Amino acid sequence: MSWEDKKMKKLIAGALTAAMVLGTVTPVAVFADEKQDLTLGLMLSDNTNQFFSTLEDAFKKAAEDAGYEVISLSSGNDAAKDVTNMEDLLTQSPDVIVYNPVDSDAAGDAVAMANDAGIPVVTVDRAANSGDIVCHIASDNVYGGEIAAQYIVDQLPDGGQVVEIQGQAGASATNERGEGFHNIMDDNDKFEVVVSQTGNWSSSEAMSVMENALTANPDIKAVFCHNDQMALGAIEACQQADRDDIVIVGFDADADNLDAIKAGTQAATVRQLPALMGETAVEVCGKIAAGEEVEASIGTEVELVTADNVDADATAEEEATTEEDATAEEDATTEEETETTDAE
Repeated sequence: MSWEDKKMKKLIAGALTAAMVLGTVTPVAVFADEKQDLTLGLMLSDNTNQFFSTLEDAFKKAAEDAGYEVISLSSGNDAAKDVTNMEDLLTQSPDVIVYNPVDSDAAGDAVAMANDAGIPVVTVDRAANSGDIVCHIASDNVYGGEIAAQYIVDQLPDGGQVVEIQGQAGASATNERGEGFHNIMDDNDKFEVVVSQTGNWSSSEAMSVMENALTANPDIKAVFCHNDQMALGAIEACQQADRDDIVIVGFDADADNLDAIKAGTQAATVRQLPALMGETAVEVCGKIAAGEEVEASIGTEVELVTADNVDADATAEEEATTEEDATAEEDATTEEETETTDAE
């Protein structure tokens, strides 16, 4: 595809994006007569976070399977870096951009740059609070916060003091998980949330928050962390304070935290499906580029993981991996047999 053809394709895609956002047209397959030759941009808040690295790996794998190229950038949890990353990305002319912003409020500047360039934007996990977004893919974070809080309530029938270690201020996931948590906690007279402080998704910062909380409030009974990286920091702080009685609940179901649940150092986590988010994002990008209609919002499920179901979950994951490996081996064998037949 020539540069001129690709530029025209972006102009058409940009017009289609604007029309979809305004609801003025029903999308049609404007590129249906040509094979998709797509470059997808992926902007992540922090790909050193286990959750986002899983999403990134799945995104890249799904894109590779579809024959798409991927340009992946990470902002290291720096909202200002989102803008410079968007500038860099736009110079490489992606067809669709998948954006996981550091700060949902600040994300509008980066989104506006893509809008001005006529490139469709899909947000994943965290929303952008301004700008034209074709589709948002995320877990039901409010419900996740609610089931985390309800678990704490169920584990502590006599109530008590609770700590909330929040994600980065301004992130939609922080706001939504906090909303769900307080939907349950604020209506229960037996519980008092004595600390609600950001840990910025960081294990070390969460550890410091928890250390200070334990010093100021020695009767703390539970802590809810907005992600599992922070739960690891809370675990370390509790261990150093010799407080193995505190109910620690995280969010994401990272591998290290599932091990912590098995070991009994973490009580529960809310499972998200980052790999599914990544795969879904690639599928949505393909549809957008083909001019097909996509939903404005796509939700992925969350569930509570505790000691009661962590082993069953691991077994299911192992079976799924085994099945996937068997399918890949079968495909490879079939391809080899086909090549042998062709050679004969």
